[in-house]
Amino acid sequence: KIETAALRGRLDEIMSRRNARELALHMIYSGEYSQKEPEQFVKDCLSPERFSSLAGEYELYQQAPPENQLDYICRAANGVLTHGPELDGYIEKYAVGWSVSRISRMAKCILRLSMYEMLYMQIPVGASVNEALELCKRYESPETASFLNGVLASFVQKALTA
Repeated sequence: KIETAALRGRLDEIMSRRNARELALHMIYSGEYSQKEPEQFVKDCLSPERFSSLAGEYELYQQAPPENQLDYICRAANGVLTHGPELDGYIEKYAVGWSVSRISRMAKCILRLSMYEMLYMQIPVGASVNEALELCKRYESPETASFLNGVLASFVQKALTA
């Protein structure tokens, strides 16, 4: 029973982080066109009113994220929105033969989030890449997931190990 409880706790933590990552992705996606400062934009996105307005449309918004995931969401969304040009530079460099403007908006947001996690949040490479691919499979085509995998593999191999 203790092992089962520990496993369930770990699964809840993973699912919470997965939901937190998806919420951060939503904020990054919509924050790209916001006139607000990233910190204020993220704060507004996490308001009870915002969650209430989206709860009927998206299961993800039916309850506020747990306290232990709020820090991750705020750091990831603020960081990606603040470091957008830098992250786009990495995308441009490692998406060989592609300009950032040709990559779908959602795919760019997923790439930015994963790169930011690895560069600034000390999220393990394998976890970040795997979660990026899971998000991509949810929001994009299998071909796009394959493309993202190649870009992230090149980024990890050349930027993080250099």
